[in-house]
Amino acid sequence: MQPLVRHGCATRALLCKNARMAHIYVIEDDKALQDELERLLDLQGFTTAHCNDFARAAHEALAADADCVVMDLKLPGTDGHQICRDIRATSSVPIIILTSSESEFDEVMALGLGADDYVTKPYRPATLIARIQGLLRRSAAMAPPILQHAGLALDEAAATVSFQGRTQELTRNELKILQLLMRNAGRAVSRQQLMVHLWESDSFIDDNTLTVNMNRLRKKLAELGADEDLIKTKRGIGYII
Repeated sequence: MQPLVRHGCATRALLCKNARMAHIYVIEDDKALQDELERLLDLQGFTTAHCNDFARAAHEALAADADCVVMDLKLPGTDGHQICRDIRATSSVPIIILTSSESEFDEVMALGLGADDYVTKPYRPATLIARIQGLLRRSAAMAPPILQHAGLALDEAAATVSFQGRTQELTRNELKILQLLMRNAGRAVSRQQLMVHLWESDSFIDDNTLTVNMNRLRKKLAELGADEDLIKTKRGIGYII
């Protein structure tokens, strides 16, 4: 059996550092290699989970809500490239291909299907951990921020708003309205600005549609316990939060 890792001084130094707590999902059919990889990740402070049903690997990886997926290409009864394609179809989670294949075709195809990195076995643990951490940093930098104002927390990625431990899901329009208002907290936002933000046009839109969406949003915020007058109407101007 081909060894999973090559050890060295750099590895020992890196393992002494605490990594960002993140959840890594492993798709590897060789149990010994899987165990060794998970031990390495555990030493770095990551939490891990692994795939048991390779026919459902993409589904399980998405259900695991992982921060990064580390996967082999050559898997029993399925194609690693297809798994990569299926994950990327609905998620932007970072994917690292970790495989014994040194085929340029496999590498180009995997990267073309959405993989973020390609590492061949045997690999250096320090290098793999550095690449995982690099992808996590880039992923975090690209993630939409959580906007906060007056006790509200708007999670743009999840399309939810929270207040004092309670959470409400938002429709697309409700999200975009609250998003624009919170980004301009303390400043009035005109109805025209909101309509352009919602529909990328202020033409051919029934003005009442904005009012309906605004009323639904206010109702959801009130159900959370937020001040009923949190979103104020500025007559002749628009709205302010």
